[in-house]
Amino acid sequence: MASNRPIKDSPIPPASERIPTLILPLVGDKAKRTLDVLERFVEDECIPSDPVFDSLLGRNTIERFSAHPKIIEDLKSKAKSLGLWNLFAPKGHFHDAHGKDISAGYSNIEYGLMAEILGKSAIAPEVTNCAAPDTGNMEVLAKYGTAEQQARWLKPLLDGKIRSAFLMTEPDVASSDATNIGLQMTRDGDYWVLNGAKWWSSGAGDPRCEVYLVVGKTDPHNPDPYRQQSLILVPADTPGMTVDRMLSVFGYDDAPHGHGHITFENVRVHASNMVLGPGRGFEIMQGRLGPGRIHHAMRSVGAAERALEYLIARAADPRKKPFGTLLRDHGVISERIAKSRLNIDAARLIVCSAAVKIDQMNAKEALKEIAEAKVFVPKVLGEVVDWAIQAYGGAGVSQDTPLASMWAGGRTMRLVDGPDEIHLLQLGRAENKKGNAALAKIKSQKSKTEQLAAAYGVSDKLEKLALNRVRGSSAKL
Repeated sequence: MASNRPIKDSPIPPASERIPTLILPLVGDKAKRTLDVLERFVEDECIPSDPVFDSLLGRNTIERFSAHPKIIEDLKSKAKSLGLWNLFAPKGHFHDAHGKDISAGYSNIEYGLMAEILGKSAIAPEVTNCAAPDTGNMEVLAKYGTAEQQARWLKPLLDGKIRSAFLMTEPDVASSDATNIGLQMTRDGDYWVLNGAKWWSSGAGDPRCEVYLVVGKTDPHNPDPYRQQSLILVPADTPGMTVDRMLSVFGYDDAPHGHGHITFENVRVHASNMVLGPGRGFEIMQGRLGPGRIHHAMRSVGAAERALEYLIARAADPRKKPFGTLLRDHGVISERIAKSRLNIDAARLIVCSAAVKIDQMNAKEALKEIAEAKVFVPKVLGEVVDWAIQAYGGAGVSQDTPLASMWAGGRTMRLVDGPDEIHLLQLGRAENKKGNAALAKIKSQKSKTEQLAAAYGVSDKLEKLALNRVRGSSAKL
C-alpha cells in the first residue's frame, strides 16, 4: 500500500516540498497531501507494475489488443482507496444526477503538478482514471453534453467502466489545419450519415472503448470555415466502421490503447448524438485542447525527470567505469546532468505559468503560454532522454530500460495536439505585431540619447564613438 513517506535515506524531499516557490501560494493543503500520496503510489506501485503489465499483454497482435490485464483493475482499486481518482476533473464541471459537484476539485496548477508525477509511469494515468483521451472526452461531455449523453457515456467513463477515443486527424489532408477535416456528415432524417477516414484514433484499440468522439464536416460550404465542423458521439459497435489497422509509434504498438486507422462507410448515427449542435465542432475542439495540452506537457516533464533519474543512476553505477572512472566524473556527463536539471526546471515553470493563467482567466487568454509549453517541453524531454540513452549505450536502445519507449513517446509529443510549427508560427506572429512599437521605442531612445549628449556637451564624442563602431565593424568584415 502506498503512503506519503519519503524513500528511506533519500535526499529527495516529498513532492509537496518540491513545489516551485513561485506557485506555492496557489497550491492548497489538500493538493499538497494528495501530491505526496500520489508520488508514493506511482513510485511504489505503478512504476514496478509497468513491465508486468506489458508482459501480461502477450506477444502477438491479437493477444495484445484484446487483453485487459488484471493488474490494471487491482491498481485502480488501490487508487480509489487512496482518493487518487479523477484528479483531473475541474471543480464545477462534473455533477451527479442530483446536481452535486463530484469533481476532485483541484485547479489546473494543482492537477498539473499531479500530472507530472503520473507522467513517470506508463500505466499510472489509466489506473487513476486520468488518461488521455478519456480526460478530454469527459470534459467535453461534462461541458457540452446533454443529460442523456452524460448518463450514457460520462458516468461510466468517470467510473472507469469504459474507455473512449477521439477521432479528428485524417490521413488524406493536412490535419495540422483543422479546417481541412474532410469526413462528411450528411443529414438524413433523424440520422447523420458519416463517410470518410480517420487515423491516429488513440484509444480505439482498447476492447473497453465504447464510444468515439468524431469530428467531421456538416456544412462544407459555410463561408465561415470555423462553423463547418461538428462533433458527434459514435458508439464503437456502429455498423459501417472498419478498423483497418493499428498504427505503430516508432515500432511501438501502444497496445491495448492503440492508434486506429478507421474507415467510415455510410455510418448512421442518431441526431441526438450530436454534441452542442451542428457547426460547433471547432469550438468544442478548442475548448478540449487547451487544458489537454497542459496535461500532456506536465506528464512530459515527469517523463523527463525519470529519464534524468536513469542518467544519474548510470553515472553513479560502480560496476561500470569507462577508463576506470565513474561516468559522473567525466566532464561531458556531469555537464549534461546539469543542463538537464536546468531545462527540466525551466520547462516546469513554463507549464505552471500556462496553468495559472488558465485558472485565473481561461484557456483562450493563455494561448501564448500554452504554445510555449507545447513547443518547449517535448524538446527538453527528447534531449534528456537522448542523453540518458547515450549514457546507457546498447542498453539504452533496448528493452532493458524504458528509455527507448520514452524517446518514442516524447518525439511524438512534438506532433500531438498540433505540430511545433503551428505553435511557433502563432508565437512568431504575435511577437511580430510588436514590431512597430519596438522600432518607435528604439528611435525614441536614440533621440533621447542625442538630447542628453547635447545637454551634457558630449555630442562630438558621441559621434566619434558611433563612427569608431562603424569602422570597427568594417574592419572585422
